Amino acid sequence: MMRNSLSRSLLLTLSILVVTAGIAFASGRSRQIPATVPTPAIDISAANATGEQTAVFAGGCFWGMEGVFEHLKGVSEVLTGYAGGSADTATYRQVSAGSTEHAESVQITYDPSQISYGELLKIYFFVAHDPTQLNRQGPDHGVQYRSAIFAADDEQQQVAQAYIEQLNDADVFEQPIVTQVAPLDEFYAAEDYHQNFIKRNPLHPYVVVHDLPQIRQLQAQFPEMYQQQ
Repeated sequence: MMRNSLSRSLLLTLSILVVTAGIAFASGRSRQIPATVPTPAIDISAANATGEQTAVFAGGCFWGMEGVFEHLKGVSEVLTGYAGGSADTATYRQVSAGSTEHAESVQITYDPSQISYGELLKIYFFVAHDPTQLNRQGPDHGVQYRSAIFAADDEQQQVAQAYIEQLNDADVFEQPIVTQVAPLDEFYAAEDYHQNFIKRNPLHPYVVVHDLPQIRQLQAQFPEMYQQQ
């Protein structure tokens, strides 16, 4: 990833160049999006959830995942971090090298009376990333960028697995979904400079090409769920 620290003016220049050269590449990641996105056949009832809940998803660079989910009504906080590995290797240097079992992930805190776990899954599969890409998203390659849902309990795991089967059975995507569903052992927050990255670095070339279009897609495709920051 292009994650080096550059001046704001240089970032603006690079952003323009990268956008011009990269539109075709970014468009190459486009997916078959149905006119009506299927609603999960089973979901977690708000009556069964007391207070705020959390969901942990992985799907490529966590900057973009964070940017999408923090624009959802009912979501109060999104943290970038690492899941799927141990505490002693939960650092960006180690995870980004692909030498650990972690995946770049986001932990989403949400109010189930405003947005359900199943609705979060809709955004995860249809906006936040491409669930048919194995161990990669766009320009990012490696198991650390895998598509994965880390379930906090049996109910989350059941809903996630059922939705994947529902989407595959309906041939919603041109390719099968490769998303893993695994129990959440622990979520480790990423370093401070990775938190709220898009807000603090809106002109970063990677953000301009890969992340801002996803946020615009969320607003256009799910306007009733979108909230402005």
